Amino acid sequence: MTREHLRSTVEDGVAKITLARPAVLNSLNTAMARELQHALDEASGAADVRALLITGEGRAFCAGQDLAEVVPPDGSKGPELRALIEQNYNPIVRRLVSLEKPIVCAVNGVAAGAGANLALACDIVLASKSASFVQAFVNIGLIPDSGGTYFLPRLIGLPRAKALMLLGDRISAEQALAFGMIWATHEPEQLMPEAEALAARLAALPTAALGLIKRALNASLSSDLDAQLDRERDLQQLAGRSHDYAEGVKAFQEKRKPRFLGR
Repeated sequence: MTREHLRSTVEDGVAKITLARPAVLNSLNTAMARELQHALDEASGAADVRALLITGEGRAFCAGQDLAEVVPPDGSKGPELRALIEQNYNPIVRRLVSLEKPIVCAVNGVAAGAGANLALACDIVLASKSASFVQAFVNIGLIPDSGGTYFLPRLIGLPRAKALMLLGDRISAEQALAFGMIWATHEPEQLMPEAEALAARLAALPTAALGLIKRALNASLSSDLDAQLDRERDLQQLAGRSHDYAEGVKAFQEKRKPRFLGR
């Protein structure tokens, strides 16, 4: 698939996906959303990809929906946002969550609206100290989408999530860190080296186990204790049949560093 709006590379087990519409702050239009869906599908199915790194080009991570694509026609009731969300955004969020490989997000600048919520759908979020997050939907008369009303209350609690979404206030990366929204912040020049090192570290770990950990954690958000205990039991059985489990035990016994193959 020809890609005009993002770049993707694979090196040393890491698929790096860069949102690349810097002139419009990497805002998403339909073409870019479809390209991102395809890139995630490729990374999911590629045996040589064991971790993903997602970031943005230029001074923004992603400013959300490209409003030029959804300007209401004169005299109309507005654009068909239901179809836009169902076809563009929800598939991306579902892929990010269900993809059984670790995903690092490096927020290099503003993450606004759907852009903020796509970042929150990733597994480990790092941000430049110059970055910011804003649930901008209310500022144009909309509600948060792209999983925002699901992820944000679980990350920072309902009172803070309500305030950020009802007021539409911008918060700094340092505030996001203090709230528990993201994992770490870095100086702007150190963000990508740190994100690349983290993705490389994840790519060297037992990929199958990481995927099962994601599966267990995702299910825990809607499970009771008994169901989760049963799930842990069943997923542990799968993990115990992997090559990397056998290698991990052998390396422990031999007092050496394990050489995981991701299977």
